[in-house]
Amino acid sequence: MTQDMSALEREIEETRQRLASTIDQLAHRAHPKTIVGRQVESVKSHFVELESGEPRTDNILKAAGAVVGVLVLLAVVRKVAR
Repeated sequence: MTQDMSALEREIEETRQRLASTIDQLAHRAHPKTIVGRQVESVKSHFVELESGEPRTDNILKAAGAVVGVLVLLAVVRKVAR
């Protein structure tokens, strides 16, 4: 009976340690700085090849084109509104 109890206590302690580790991992992943870091990395990888550091000109040109398009649209809307 004592062996069964000590084996059960050992199993409970191991389970408790695994749960504590899992909670620590989840807390780290949900921390605002970690989330921001992941998002920055995601945006950066869209414009720069992370392994080589080379710019991804196709995505850069698309973004620049979108910005220019929005600026032209705003200028046209302003001109029409006057």
